[in-house]
Amino acid sequence: MMSYSYVCSIENSNMNRNYKIFCGLFFGVFASLFLYSNSVLATSGSYFNMTESVFTNLKPFPKWTGVMARFAVQQEIPDEECGAVRYHPCEIKDWKRLIESLKEKSFDDQLEEINNWSNKHPYIVDQLNWGVNDYWETPYEFMEISGDCEDYAISKYYSLRAIGIEADRMRIMIVQDLNLGGIIHAILGVYDDDGTLMILDNQIKRVIPAMKIYHYRPIYGVNEENWWTYHPNM
Repeated sequence: MMSYSYVCSIENSNMNRNYKIFCGLFFGVFASLFLYSNSVLATSGSYFNMTESVFTNLKPFPKWTGVMARFAVQQEIPDEECGAVRYHPCEIKDWKRLIESLKEKSFDDQLEEINNWSNKHPYIVDQLNWGVNDYWETPYEFMEISGDCEDYAISKYYSLRAIGIEADRMRIMIVQDLNLGGIIHAILGVYDDDGTLMILDNQIKRVIPAMKIYHYRPIYGVNEENWWTYHPNM
């Protein structure tokens, strides 16, 4: 005949085993629900979950059309004159070598390398460089004196264009930074082969999908051909 203490030890052992199984199942289900709800919130919580309206007239953007016009002229200057002509620095030669080295790389590598190259330049506000509150620089001007957020975006845009990425896959995007009270910021958006919008940002080290960014509210985007207004689906 089994003793009372022996019977109790068996019952306690069974109860502990059942309790552990129950706890494991409970926390497994809870963790799955938590991760699922977070993924849903993450997707719906991004302001890049949006619709857009496209326009073709670039006249509302004289700073951008000015960049395009000046850069076309600057590119006509022979590279042998680098350093002797204003806004034609000898970094242009290194930049062109970088562009050539990336043409056979993967799309992801191209984005990462150009993002890193541009972000290595120091951040300089327009008041210091130009004596005005807002000036959009060409890539060559940026290489010579650095710049602020839209100048990083422009340098990345033209670098990727030089590699061979089509204009219609890219947007220089003006956003509100909600982490900083809605201050205006500029980034570059590039659509990959799957139609995913990837963001190149001087404030974020890595290139990341737009839908993983929750503190930017897009206002408009522009490239050489069109411009877009954005309407978050929230």
